[in-house]
Amino acid sequence: MRSTQRPRRDGPHLVTEAPRPMSEDIRYREKRYLIMMGIRLVCFVIAVVVFVNKGGWLTAIPAVGAIAIPYFAVVFANGGREPAGRERFRPYVPNVPERYQPPAGSSQPQGGADGNPGTAGQGGTDIPGSAGAPPRSG
Repeated sequence: MRSTQRPRRDGPHLVTEAPRPMSEDIRYREKRYLIMMGIRLVCFVIAVVVFVNKGGWLTAIPAVGAIAIPYFAVVFANGGREPAGRERFRPYVPNVPERYQPPAGSSQPQGGADGNPGTAGQGGTDIPGSAGAPPRSG
């Protein structure tokens, strides 16, 4: 039986760096959602009361709140775990090799060993269809 070894980390994890438990995160998001929906209910009741008392265009202010708050409540509730800080994010740095720079004073021209492009030098291979290589048949 073969065991797979996990790569070692740089050092031990400190308790102060540990993320919040998932249950605590879910409880926090549920609480925030219920608070926002309570505010929505208050906005709705205020809109109805203002409308009944012939408040005119003032009815629109709490009505817009009652309409818009559910969207934000759902987005915030489904947001998942928030990062603890920017230090957890590392920007993407591609692992690209450096561009080849011929040594200074190199007088060998571009192309094959004899200076003609498309021709192979010792032990090289030609690319079919390029200059110096016979075209493919068929």
